[in-house]
Amino acid sequence: MRIRPIPPWLLALFLASLAAVQCSPLAAQKKQKDEIVKPLAGPRATALQTAWLYVSPSRTAQKVQHVAPGREMVIAERSGGWLRVFANTDTQQMHSSDDEPWVGGDNDIAPPVSGWLEARGIVDENTANGDQILMGEAANEEASASDPRGPANAAQIARLLYRRLVEMFQNSPLAPEAAWRSADIAWQIQKADVQSRPSAKERDPYMRAQINEDDMKRVIKFFPHTRQADMAAFELLDNKLCGDWQGQEKCPEKETELYEKYASEHPDGPRTAQALYNAVYRQCVLVDMFNADNSDKKADSAKNHAHELVTRMHDKFAQSDYTARATALVFKIDQNVPVYGIDQQ
Repeated sequence: MRIRPIPPWLLALFLASLAAVQCSPLAAQKKQKDEIVKPLAGPRATALQTAWLYVSPSRTAQKVQHVAPGREMVIAERSGGWLRVFANTDTQQMHSSDDEPWVGGDNDIAPPVSGWLEARGIVDENTANGDQILMGEAANEEASASDPRGPANAAQIARLLYRRLVEMFQNSPLAPEAAWRSADIAWQIQKADVQSRPSAKERDPYMRAQINEDDMKRVIKFFPHTRQADMAAFELLDNKLCGDWQGQEKCPEKETELYEKYASEHPDGPRTAQALYNAVYRQCVLVDMFNADNSDKKADSAKNHAHELVTRMHDKFAQSDYTARATALVFKIDQNVPVYGIDQQ
């Protein structure tokens, strides 16, 4: 079997990283785990449009590979209007560890591709207003993703551009929002896939595929006590909810506890009113379930709990649509109007 030689650039990066580990004190190594790791070579960069890599700085040179918008690159050399880069191409980004930070590299298997590309349309860490440029372009792509006539891969491009902003401009005031949007796009794509499977109808959460939580947990870890962290914590509840309740009281009971716990831990979060509304709805559902079982005391207890939650919402979120919606729900149960049926949950 023929053994492929190690590329010089990869060997250099390995030796540099090894030297850094050997020379750094233990405290510094521990601190590094809690920081977004910077690249070992030149500045990070990304393209705003599909860019071709060439073997030399000329359009007439042989093409190596194309780099899609949002993919990570590291600039190794500049020559006029050309850049020699190490670039990740279109291999899908994968992560396996909850503690893995935004360290760059869109895959853990294939090494970066080296080549020359034109410098136009490239944003790097030294680009003036680079964070705003990436934010704007990512937002444009995200808007295109919601348009039926938009590109099929617009959502993925937006996700990558948001991610590049976090990596390249870690101290930008836009970084928390970019991290959240990148995580949310991935979450919604996976959520739609999970909900399309037959297992989505299983009652217990462990019976269905789980949405990958890594990026959401990174938002909470690197940007704690922000509105983005509050929203990430709310999304994580999706993996704990029942699928089809199947008429069982334990599901709305458990989910009420989850939403109330979230509201207590994030009292002023942007999703708190929604969490309380979800709790109210589940208590109203329990009223219907207990009435169907002739459990009058349990039905009265659930109705009183729903009223208590609505009162709390009026005190804290009087102007929220969720408060008005919750008020309508308790009006229905007071009038013995069912809020839960076979075809709704």
